[in-house]
Amino acid sequence: MGKRSRRCMYAARVGEFLETAESAVRDALVSSVHGELRSTAWEAWEGEVALLKRVLPPWREADGYLFFEYDIPRLGKRIDVVLLLGGLIFCLEFKVGKGQVAQADVEQVLDYALDLKNFHQFSADRPIVPVLVPTTYTRSMGAAQRSPYHAQIFNPVIVGAEGLGEVITRFVAEFGCAVDPQRWGERWLISPYSPTPTIIEAARALYENHSVEEITRHEADKVSTDATIAFVQEVIEQTRRAAGKSICFVTGVPGAGKTLVGLDVAVKQQFRDGARVAENQAVYLSGNGPLVAVLTEALARDNTAKCRARQEKKNLSDARREVSKFIQMVHNYRDNMLQKLRLPIVDGRLEIDPAKAVRDEAAGFGEVEHVVIFDEAQRAWTHARLANYLKRGGTYGNKFKVADFPLSEAAFLIWSVDQRKDWAVIICLVGGGQEINTGEAGIAEWLKALNQYYRDWQIYISDQLVEREYAEGRVAELLQDNPRVTYASKLHLAVSQRSFRAERLADFVQALLTFNPAAVALYQSVEGNHYPVRLTRDIHKARAWLRAHALGSTRTGILISKVAARYKPQAVQVLPQGNEPAIHWFLEDKCDVRASNYLEDAATEIQVQGLELDYACILWDADLRYEVGPSWGYYAFNGHCAWRPERNADNRQYMLNAYRVLLTRARQGIVICVPEGNARRTPEGFAEDATRLPAFYDGTYHYLRSLGIVEL
Repeated sequence: MGKRSRRCMYAARVGEFLETAESAVRDALVSSVHGELRSTAWEAWEGEVALLKRVLPPWREADGYLFFEYDIPRLGKRIDVVLLLGGLIFCLEFKVGKGQVAQADVEQVLDYALDLKNFHQFSADRPIVPVLVPTTYTRSMGAAQRSPYHAQIFNPVIVGAEGLGEVITRFVAEFGCAVDPQRWGERWLISPYSPTPTIIEAARALYENHSVEEITRHEADKVSTDATIAFVQEVIEQTRRAAGKSICFVTGVPGAGKTLVGLDVAVKQQFRDGARVAENQAVYLSGNGPLVAVLTEALARDNTAKCRARQEKKNLSDARREVSKFIQMVHNYRDNMLQKLRLPIVDGRLEIDPAKAVRDEAAGFGEVEHVVIFDEAQRAWTHARLANYLKRGGTYGNKFKVADFPLSEAAFLIWSVDQRKDWAVIICLVGGGQEINTGEAGIAEWLKALNQYYRDWQIYISDQLVEREYAEGRVAELLQDNPRVTYASKLHLAVSQRSFRAERLADFVQALLTFNPAAVALYQSVEGNHYPVRLTRDIHKARAWLRAHALGSTRTGILISKVAARYKPQAVQVLPQGNEPAIHWFLEDKCDVRASNYLEDAATEIQVQGLELDYACILWDADLRYEVGPSWGYYAFNGHCAWRPERNADNRQYMLNAYRVLLTRARQGIVICVPEGNARRTPEGFAEDATRLPAFYDGTYHYLRSLGIVEL
């Protein structure tokens, strides 16, 4: 070894490291740096190399290995030093010159251990010891303790420079184990690695590195994210060369990576052959305010921190503006095009008013981007909802008013992009069965608009969309007379990447919600992949279960449907509307009471769609109830004393979709809490709380229990 590897900046056997001069090791590290070397990095390496030279001589002849600056693939993390010794994996995180310990530092090194255990194949069956080394720390190590997360992960050890040798000695003596084969370090370094980053982590990596290939899973042949991106890129290139107009529908199960595909395409359009080619080539649009706000803030914070680490000047507001160039709200895009219209609208025809818009030679009266990505395109509004909204001038009547608007939102968005005179591509990212708001039209409205108004557009869509979640299963029927349709299986993402432990979670949830007998076997499959699904009637037990799993930076939270009403008796509040609460809920750490991990504020399907947690509690209220049939009973609370049956068929579908969204938000496990209700009676014999009768909840609980779901 003794050289740089693809996965680290310096790799060597322990004996080889000890025989190499300190200056030579430091030079090897320096030569591996891309860009400017910070003085702090040099000083840290100097301290780490010197310390390990003093500590490791007893293992000169052992089959041990050292990896400096080990890069955790696709997660954008880097471990200071990995030491393989005595069959153990030591994750060493150094804080050179520091004597104090911060919670974030402890969580950082524990996260490294969890990442290796979950995703690194040759670490899966090895004991892992996370060690935090603030070099001037003076306290001695206590007893070694196994982590409650996994029997082969130890709780983080905190030790100063003087005690590091003793820690390594004790662990090797007490917990060391045989390794087969010998020289396992070489194989460990090139071990298959298959992490599934959160959408926030993935977006950060994309924004920094302009590539999706290193952050998505590749070990399963059926994971097709890369193939989908390549297909979309080819459609864009063909359309550009032909000076035409095209639309791609990228569909998939919850968590399959649709948003990741959209973000990657948006970023890639800014670069060609590694160099920036032009500004404003593509824009990623979403009607999901919390998603846009959280992603924008996460990317801006991360970019600011990295710039400061490189001693570059960048304030947070500038970073937000930079990110906002390619991640925007779809409503803002829509409203900007509305401002260009000639009013009043005559005979149902939209026209640009030259007095309100400047004509560009290439773009015409369209926007500047060639490629427009609409995330959650199934949530585009119906004609009735959009026309009513514009007639009122927005929800509160204080926005731009347009009378007699003739198009659905999908049709208008296509019309807007169609204003370009050179070429344009629309990418629609569509989740099946995830329309969750009144007036959301689903994929059918896009297809109808293309058939009726835009017959010259090339359409690319998957040939696998036969389920009812997509246009009531009528995709092929809707497009059968359109000659410009190309069917491509690569445009459907059938495997969830959100849940690295339960690729069949979406199938289980679908079976659960449709009373499919296969739900029992699917539950066993999910459990067999170490994805716990638990059931309880006690919110306190649910919180305790989540807290037991909230190790490192693991994010937990409570989820609830927006129609739920009787959650206050469970000591739960609903997260306030608006972007600011969502940003804090998803991004703040455990020291901030606004964070999801405090388990006080519950997010609804509106706030969590497109985002994710590691572990979640789904608090199942009386809005959706199991009834004899079997069937679901749909109820809306009247705001003060009673639940009323929901008669509107569309609203019932939105309510069912809400639970589909909630049940598929967690990457590592869920607990479903179905309250017991209130069975107490007043002295006069009336129900103490007629809004929470046990009968409202018991059917749902017994149905879930009948599927074999383990109860806490």
